Amino acid sequence: MFRLHFLPPFLLAIIVAALNRQLASKPPSFLHDALVTKDPVQNVLEHQTVDAHQNITCHQPTGPIETTMCDYESLEKVNGDLASTLDDLVKTPFFKYFRVQLYRDCPFWQENGQCGNRGCGVTSVDESEIPEKWRAAALSKVERTPGMKHDLPGCYYRDSDFCFFDDFTEGEYIDLTANPEQFTGYSGGSAWRVWSTIYEENCFGISELSLLKSPSPAEVSLPDTMTAAFDNTPDSGPQCLEKRVYYKIISGMHASISTHICYDNLNQSTGVWGPDLDCFINRIAMHPERLQYIYFNTVLLLRAVSRLGPYLTAYDYCTGDHSEDEASRQMVQNVVDIASSVGKFDESVLFRGENANVLKEEFKTHFRNVTRIMDCVDCHKCRLWGKVQTTGIAAALKVLFELDDKTLSPTSNPNLLQRTEVVALMNTLHRFSESLRAVDHFRKMWSERVRNSQATEWPEENVESTSSNSTDGSSTALGGHLSFLSKYWDICQAQTSMCLSLCLGLLKSISDTFSSLFTLSGKDAPPREEF
Repeated sequence: MFRLHFLPPFLLAIIVAALNRQLASKPPSFLHDALVTKDPVQNVLEHQTVDAHQNITCHQPTGPIETTMCDYESLEKVNGDLASTLDDLVKTPFFKYFRVQLYRDCPFWQENGQCGNRGCGVTSVDESEIPEKWRAAALSKVERTPGMKHDLPGCYYRDSDFCFFDDFTEGEYIDLTANPEQFTGYSGGSAWRVWSTIYEENCFGISELSLLKSPSPAEVSLPDTMTAAFDNTPDSGPQCLEKRVYYKIISGMHASISTHICYDNLNQSTGVWGPDLDCFINRIAMHPERLQYIYFNTVLLLRAVSRLGPYLTAYDYCTGDHSEDEASRQMVQNVVDIASSVGKFDESVLFRGENANVLKEEFKTHFRNVTRIMDCVDCHKCRLWGKVQTTGIAAALKVLFELDDKTLSPTSNPNLLQRTEVVALMNTLHRFSESLRAVDHFRKMWSERVRNSQATEWPEENVESTSSNSTDGSSTALGGHLSFLSKYWDICQAQTSMCLSLCLGLLKSISDTFSSLFTLSGKDAPPREEF
């Protein structure tokens, strides 16, 4: 313990008073504003999630998710059931096998090689284990629809697609359950270059900084349509809304992937896999807007699933096992029911006006490039899950912005989506739902850490005793001050990041205290009581 006996009692009293103010201050929830810049870690991790027993619906909002017609609590309320249903669904034969080409060269720059970490590897499935209908020979006989274009060898896209697809004759099947998304050790220049390219070369110039500078929406009831909400923001012009949505999609995907990495992380000192709270704090909690975009993307995906409801329930899952197919169909129906209740996103307000078609094509081109950048990821497991999730989001965007209700009919258009799109859509929704569940776990870890360090709960009687004796200069008061500061010092030894946060607040509080000491209440009034 550092020595503070040399400090005058009145100065100790000032420091303790400042500490009390710092510890007693309660920052608002991160849900109250569009973006939070003050005490971000506490705002994210001290938020209390809503469970399924609380009666909150999208029509009784307490925290609107920006650019949607739903609120955070409604999504949190159903996410337990959604995640558990998807847990089972993605393990079924139809949804766990994903066909993908993982060995195509990067089309944008010359890569040095492959990830040398053991965790980057992927195990493929022998095609003999796959139902015959899904094999390359059967797929190659499928007649390609008009409007299909070939821009790069081995891949293609149609006019309505927001992504490139691997050619039917290329790739192999991967069991996604045997190759989970987790920490692989892939980092450094290659990983930075991939994300830098996604943000800087394939977006409309929207950044976290520009979003931080934009005003937060007022805390009012959710509108009947998204149009009313957007009309209230100064920068919601026809060229702006789509750009903001695009950036939220990209940033939300990045944040979700980071959450998975932090949740299924390898402690390289002990060799034990498990959640890494500090990883989550550094990557997500210190940037609350990133967590908000995970919620946003989840709502967007749920809206797409809701629109696809009749198509998905009538889809031919064809695994060769009728009972397995029916079980899958029932689970899909359960997901559709949940999606219908909270997937409140009004896609009709985007891509309107005289330049709508031009803007939509630009949007598509940007996102198609993102799907191609996945071929530049050296880590094969990272590339796999990058392709799954970009394909899933692209499928959702196509459903929302390219297909009308008539086109979505399973009877008139049974081959509307490829199997790859259906598998990717559900697995991507599962990834985002799992991210929200992981966030809830991190909040519990944070709460446990706070309890252990006693950072947020100081005995009121000690504080009152310290304050009441702060001016008499007695040994009792001095001992109380030193005991109080000793506890503060213990926190710094136990948790560096929390110590830094507290110390920064302490410096400001001390400065404010000194400034207030000589503030007179009247012309002849003495110095303030704290002095």
